[in-house]
Amino acid sequence: MSHPDCRLNLRPLGTPRGVSSVVGPHGVGASPGDKKSKNKSIRGKKKSIFETYMSKEDVSDGLKRGTLIQGVLRINPKKFHEAFIPSPDGDRDIFIDGVVARNRALNGDLVVVKLLPEEQWKVIKPESNDKETEGAYELDLPEELCGSHLPQQSVKGYGDSPDVIIEAQFDDSDSEDGHGNTQNVLVDGVKKLSVCVHDKGKEDADAPVTKDESTSMSQDSRALPEKSLQRSAKVVYILEKKHSRAATGFLKLLADKNSELFRKYALFSPSDHRVPRIYVPLKDCPQDFVTRPKDYTNTLFICRIVDWKEDSNFALGQLAKSLGQAGEIEPETEGILTEYGVDFSDFSSEVLDCLPQGLPWTIPPEEFSKRRDLRKDCIFTIDPSTARDLDDALSCKPLADGNFEVGVHIADVSYFVPEGSPLDKVAAERATSVYLVQKILGEWFGRTIIRSCTKLSYEHAQSMIESPTEKIPEKELPPISPEHTSEEVHQAVLNLHGIAKELRKQRFVDGALRLDQLKLAFTLDHETGLPQGCHIYEYRDSNKLVEEFMLLANMAVAHKTHRTFPEHALLRRHPPPQTKMLNDLVEFCEQMGLPMDFSSAGALNESLTKTFGDDQYSLARKEVLTNMCSRPMQMALYFCSGVLQDQTQFRHYALNVPLYTHFTSPIRRFADVLVHRLLAAALGYGELPDLESEALQKQADHCNDRRMASKRVQELSTGLFFAILVKESGPLESEAMVLGVLNQAFDVLVLRYGVQKRVYCNALPLRSHHFQKVGKKPELTLVWEPEAEGQEQVQQVVTIFSLVEVVLQAETTALKYSAILKRPGTESLLGLQDKEPAAGGPQA
Repeated sequence: MSHPDCRLNLRPLGTPRGVSSVVGPHGVGASPGDKKSKNKSIRGKKKSIFETYMSKEDVSDGLKRGTLIQGVLRINPKKFHEAFIPSPDGDRDIFIDGVVARNRALNGDLVVVKLLPEEQWKVIKPESNDKETEGAYELDLPEELCGSHLPQQSVKGYGDSPDVIIEAQFDDSDSEDGHGNTQNVLVDGVKKLSVCVHDKGKEDADAPVTKDESTSMSQDSRALPEKSLQRSAKVVYILEKKHSRAATGFLKLLADKNSELFRKYALFSPSDHRVPRIYVPLKDCPQDFVTRPKDYTNTLFICRIVDWKEDSNFALGQLAKSLGQAGEIEPETEGILTEYGVDFSDFSSEVLDCLPQGLPWTIPPEEFSKRRDLRKDCIFTIDPSTARDLDDALSCKPLADGNFEVGVHIADVSYFVPEGSPLDKVAAERATSVYLVQKILGEWFGRTIIRSCTKLSYEHAQSMIESPTEKIPEKELPPISPEHTSEEVHQAVLNLHGIAKELRKQRFVDGALRLDQLKLAFTLDHETGLPQGCHIYEYRDSNKLVEEFMLLANMAVAHKTHRTFPEHALLRRHPPPQTKMLNDLVEFCEQMGLPMDFSSAGALNESLTKTFGDDQYSLARKEVLTNMCSRPMQMALYFCSGVLQDQTQFRHYALNVPLYTHFTSPIRRFADVLVHRLLAAALGYGELPDLESEALQKQADHCNDRRMASKRVQELSTGLFFAILVKESGPLESEAMVLGVLNQAFDVLVLRYGVQKRVYCNALPLRSHHFQKVGKKPELTLVWEPEAEGQEQVQQVVTIFSLVEVVLQAETTALKYSAILKRPGTESLLGLQDKEPAAGGPQA
């Protein structure tokens, strides 16, 4: 394989579903073809439920004048009537109350909103928890912040090592009481991060208040300080329909058998409550659906929205296909991929014809004259044991002056993907793969030809690092080409490890941040593909070794391409955390007596490193706080350097560097292929791609969108597999640490599995429970029923950072699981200390 090379000389080492709760003038039956509707206006037309969208001209004018605001719509997955867009000034999100105000926009759409009059803004009570005032964020940590070179899932075959390594950040609880009520509720007490850091916007209630109290100002409330109001708005235009308009769900007959609609349409009820219910023509449905509807109760279908009229609560759609039985891996996975618009179809023959036809492929003779020949060098790959796409290799050559020459060799994928070819077009469209379950002395960039002498796994490299003086037995290593010895490879790994340690140490001295979170890995059954077990993935020195050199290569390429093409470099920026959420976290840490410094990425990293001890309880508390710190973080974005005028916005917050890009994974990311083309042009190997800054930015935007979809799919895939594991192997027991306390429930981070879950008081055998505030800290006292007659009742106090024992168990509904608390006094599962330290500061 030919490779572009990056060589570095280094110094020696030193609710209800859908929208049915919104009752328009026609009630549930209002929809297409309903000519018998009694609720007609004087002119004989149906009364509109939704506003007509503004014209493009008025929208453009309003955005320029600042009377309209644009942003990406986030709909709360647990309370679908609540939606939000980010505030342009980084302050509290703008609130969009109800489906009518959302005006037929779906989650992820780029929308334009108009602020409502101030008397209709949402009131946030003083001293209240304003978790309700923000959108329900799904975790958007960039991979540079939490580990980028993790094992990925192979396409087929289930080896001994886990092949699904994904952050587990999922939860399927609906409300505080566990029954999915959809009242607007606010919580007195500490800010949102101390109450529940996982899903902002869930029913974390203290006392319910009416809709009028929570969403509009009464006469008495107008004198409240400005900070207690949240701006509210309505959608007036959809700039870009980012949502796929596809959903998985179930078919039902309409309720009114006598209506004209009943003879024409069935009702499609999406699994995702953020998508409206959809009328689908009966001709799209299975032939016997009308006569035998119960046969399809558990059948999962895919439906696509084709229209949504202003005068209808429900959308119009087409049934795309039947997936199979709900709760099974394949149909559920296909549904997830379709909902997020992930193209998983086979490549067309036109695309496949772009690939080399004669296999095994050999390097054409003319390429040898254009590239540096490194085939005799000791170069090798380090990847997960199940990896199929090998796109990076490393080398480390000692030089006569005592320095080392480190080579980072990345597959020259752009050679095989000619610009404008069918393969290029399909790669640009798909944009990314989706995986289910110190000072540099000098640098040289160039195209090379290499021959990898061995294929090391992370486990091989780890054993070499852990046994620096012992020879690794040949049988424990993969085959090594005869030109090189295992000792030579071993020494190269040790040299790379030593350099990587120095690079990493210096990176954090220079102010980088890392938020390592628990990541769940599954082992799959060879025959069935079902999860056999899972464990928390351990990020070891071999992973860190590879990561450091990938980061270094990406930074070097970012500087090279931006230096050569200041207006056309494709870079990756990471904005600083959201101000409002960060301030809430600062206040929470002060209340909890945690000496955290949030002034910069480096200060935060140092705080997380130094605040906690290394006993297991302290490490568990660190895990919880790390999770909290991830909430205000924004996602990293690809962008074209010619579009952003302010170079301070180029910075990467987590890495704390001025320029960064993605270069090292061209097999799985199209952004890297674009960067390869730019680097090739910068080195004189080809012309600058024929793209204006705006066109390159459009490609960057598409890569961002597909990357987000990929991340969501991976999270949902992990959730699917974990739910199946609980169902097949449960109940599962673990110690957990309390993240947030509510008046009838509390949230926990389950330490053994890295998942977050809500524990409901009404699911426990309690005699009573009592919520109170001690100072500003919420506290829930549980009084357990005695296990036997005559025994004393057991009292348990639950506060943030309490350590508890939980049991995860399957629910009767398909692929759902819940957490219940084990009665206190049982033997500790993980050997963590049973008592938490005295209130105030962290454990030393």
